[in-house]
Amino acid sequence: MIITAFCATASTELQFSLLIALWTSQRQGDLIKITWSQYDGTHIRLQQGKRSKGRAKKRVVIPVGPALKAALDARRPDGADGPILRNTFGEPWTSDGFRASWGEAFDRANLGDFDLHFHDLRGTAVTRLALAGCTVPQIAAIAGHSLRDMK
Repeated sequence: MIITAFCATASTELQFSLLIALWTSQRQGDLIKITWSQYDGTHIRLQQGKRSKGRAKKRVVIPVGPALKAALDARRPDGADGPILRNTFGEPWTSDGFRASWGEAFDRANLGDFDLHFHDLRGTAVTRLALAGCTVPQIAAIAGHSLRDMK
């Protein structure tokens, strides 16, 4: 219901962003930085921006399921270069621009009664990764969590 309501008011670009968020469990800052060269048709490879307790940034390999693959392949331009996610002007999102546009679409969907934030999509993605057959260690690696956090 919430996803349907959001998609009814959101731009195509934000709907695409939602799909990627739901199937990758990545933070907003990492999502808007994913480039076409990081997608090989079966996986997205990236280095997460958040450091964990002083450690180096994590490199992550995310398997791309059928729904996400179909959407990525359908949107991939010839000679694709640069960020996958772009705004309605075809430009790469800035963090502020994405956050503002997301918030406006969320408000238009009249979802204010739900205490939800973009970050909550990560939990939904973890559930989807489990349903897709990923193991707990795989999900922890993809989401950027330690195994201790996954219990």
